[in-house]
Amino acid sequence: MPVAKWNGAVLAKSDRFEEVEGNVYFPPDSLNREHFKPSATHTQCPWKGEASYYSVEVDGKTNADAAWFYPAPKPKAANIQGYVAFWKGVTVER
Repeated sequence: MPVAKWNGAVLAKSDRFEEVEGNVYFPPDSLNREHFKPSATHTQCPWKGEASYYSVEVDGKTNADAAWFYPAPKPKAANIQGYVAFWKGVTVER
C-alpha cells in the first residue's frame, strides 16, 4: 500500500491509487488534510490540463507546492481527477 511521508508525518496512505508517468496519485479521501494548505500556484500539462498545488506543513515546517492535483483534467487524464501526487522531498513508499 503506497504511503506518502514528509518530515516524519504520513501525508497520504491508500491501497487505491493511480500511477501516471511514474507518479503515484492518491485519492482525495486518503489525505491527512491537516498537513495541506492551498497554494496559488498553477501549471499546465499539454495532455492532463491545469494542475493546482498544495503546500505541505508538518511541525511548523513548510514544503511549498509539494503536492499537486488536477481538479478538472482533460479527458485522457480523467482517472486522476482530484487525486494528489507529490514531489520536493516527499517520499512515496510501497
